Amino acid sequence: MPELTKDQKLALYRGLVRARKYDELNVRMASEGKLLTFYHSAQGHEAIGVGACSVLRKDDYVYMHIRGHGVPYAIGKGIDPKNCVAEHLGKATGWGGGITGVHMVDKENGVLGVGGTIGSCFVLSAGYALAAKKRGKGQVCVCFTGDGGMQRGQAHEAMNMAASWKLPVVWVVENNLMAWFTPFCDTSAVKDIAQVAKAYDMPGVIVDGMDVFAVREAVEKAVKRARKGEGPSLIECKTYRFRSHSEGRPDACHNKLRPQEEIEKWKERDPVKLCRERLLEEGVLTVELMDGIEREYAVEMEEAEKFALESPYPDPSRLPEIVYAP
Repeated sequence: MPELTKDQKLALYRGLVRARKYDELNVRMASEGKLLTFYHSAQGHEAIGVGACSVLRKDDYVYMHIRGHGVPYAIGKGIDPKNCVAEHLGKATGWGGGITGVHMVDKENGVLGVGGTIGSCFVLSAGYALAAKKRGKGQVCVCFTGDGGMQRGQAHEAMNMAASWKLPVVWVVENNLMAWFTPFCDTSAVKDIAQVAKAYDMPGVIVDGMDVFAVREAVEKAVKRARKGEGPSLIECKTYRFRSHSEGRPDACHNKLRPQEEIEKWKERDPVKLCRERLLEEGVLTVELMDGIEREYAVEMEEAEKFALESPYPDPSRLPEIVYAP
């Protein structure tokens, strides 16, 4: 792959910082009882969404992972964080008008939301990929899920059909070694999820999910392959969640299955830290620029919170309009 430009590298770093600031805002608001929804922190996962979405076109599709409720992915597709915060607060100015909770959708930017059940995105993304293939405009669908989602039967049904029909879909599996409170080793017969790809005769790649550059490169190759009509790919990103499964819930596997020493060891490879250190070493990033980026997104999140808190709630008279089957 061609060497990234300085601007491209900085864009990746900015995306990581922005996603982390957004996550920290939601973690705090959850602790203050301001959110109307659960919040599943993405701290530790940011490089995957930011890196992958940096190679997509506006008309490409994205099915998001539950971590961060999709914002690390949506930011790369042109979403404004303030509308995400407003949606979490159930406000009319939110992504979905304050009625979708964590299942936010933005059709204009190709953001298809977060599946209502873990792993359901495999079949749905294959469907969008089929539509994209029939449309013939070179679109692809990138679907993010976790190691838990890979254990669903429909995941394998979707992979089989997508490979058979050479659909333009890329599955990115964020393997953080723990599905809720169940260790990956207790639910998988294979050590590496990428091995599963062999059964469907498609590429299976293992990537360092803490390295935004590695993720970007792997997804870029898979997307180019899909655009050429060569079919799907499976990318396993090895990562780690720094916080509990969701905010406000004790980490039931802390100490026993996720020892503090293990958590701290993974935090040494924090994706924001890794990217920052690399760009400082390369001279792409300076301390002054780094501080400026931190301040910029800290202010953006303060404004997003203010916007959300001051926004109105949806008009109850809209209820008949949004009922699927009256």
